[in-house]
Amino acid sequence: MKKLESGEMYLESIFVLKNSIKKVHATDVANFLQYSKPSVSRALGILRDSNLIVVGKDGAIDFTDEGLQYANSIYEKHKVLTRFLCKMGVSESVAEKDACRMEHVISEETFLKIKQIAEGDN
Repeated sequence: MKKLESGEMYLESIFVLKNSIKKVHATDVANFLQYSKPSVSRALGILRDSNLIVVGKDGAIDFTDEGLQYANSIYEKHKVLTRFLCKMGVSESVAEKDACRMEHVISEETFLKIKQIAEGDN
């Protein structure tokens, strides 16, 4: 799948929701992101067509292996970047917002260096 920020936001949101509720449905994603149900439906269709998610007959959303790996990678970036920014003295609320934007554009090389510093392995 071509890297798209909006698709990554949906994947990360599904990932976070799946860690707190057993079955995630489009309505849960819409409520979580505060997006309209038609927007979510369209995005989920794109993710499904990209073989990143599957939607069961009951409407429950699950990841494909590739989708789970991708979502986990995005979430890891978010957590590491948030921790790094907080370590620099940025407030947690600002760090969360900035990490959410940064996770989609940061290079793998830069991310790995930040991860080393955030985890104290510099």
